[in-house]
Amino acid sequence: MQAATIKLFLVHGSPNGLRTAELSNWSGKAIAAPRTEIPDLIKREELASPGFYLLTGVDPETGDRAIYIGEAENVANRLKGHASKDFWNAATVFVSKDENLTKAHIRYLEGILIEKANNNSAAVVMNSASSGAKLPESDAAEMDVFLEKCLQLLPVLGVPDFNEKIDQASEAQDLLYCKIKGLVATGKRTSNGFIVFAGSQAVSEHRASAKTIREKREQLKEKGLLEQLGDHLIFSKDVEFGSPSTAGGVVRGGNTNGLTNWKNANGAQLKEIEANET
Repeated sequence: MQAATIKLFLVHGSPNGLRTAELSNWSGKAIAAPRTEIPDLIKREELASPGFYLLTGVDPETGDRAIYIGEAENVANRLKGHASKDFWNAATVFVSKDENLTKAHIRYLEGILIEKANNNSAAVVMNSASSGAKLPESDAAEMDVFLEKCLQLLPVLGVPDFNEKIDQASEAQDLLYCKIKGLVATGKRTSNGFIVFAGSQAVSEHRASAKTIREKREQLKEKGLLEQLGDHLIFSKDVEFGSPSTAGGVVRGGNTNGLTNWKNANGAQLKEIEANET
């Protein structure tokens, strides 16, 4: 991404409250708010326009980060309809200051974001189905540029779920390994938690007591991110988890202390490595 100047305005003075974000020389605008300030958010003039939005929170079943991605020609009215969803605790909305976003544009952006969120696996995607729209080539190119700016702003607004994955090859010296029954998984600490790299192995069977981990593993299987290969499972893509323990639990089939079970090539535990870094 290119260097950028961000204009962040705290409407009520709180860094976690209602706030707007803009980039220099960009026609878009982001407005974010915690759920406690949604009444103030939907009163804003910008939300009467077409746009797309993200509802973020925690999946009540797994405890993982959760995200819902939607679009509307009148975002304020659509947000009112999400009051019955209990998982989310914050909303982030993107609109265009020049009012050039059409229904097709926002459906196109929504579809790409849902696909990215599913592929990234940093959060549980609460959408029941993907959306999307086909655009003329020139419009699609314009929306791709618009989306790049949105992705640049999202982490600043507390939504890190679309961050680019770490390149395993370039980070080889920092790799960690989780081993069980001759199987090996490879991973690394990230700013959002812990990533397990594609090709990593995991046990095929869950432990009898592993209710939460069982559900997480089943979700990964349904998405095709964890596949059966002979007598074990294998990660088909890089998958980011909220913690080393969740990552290790998926690998080992039950609750695990990730700080002790992830080790470097020399056998040093993650907790030892981090203790030496402080």
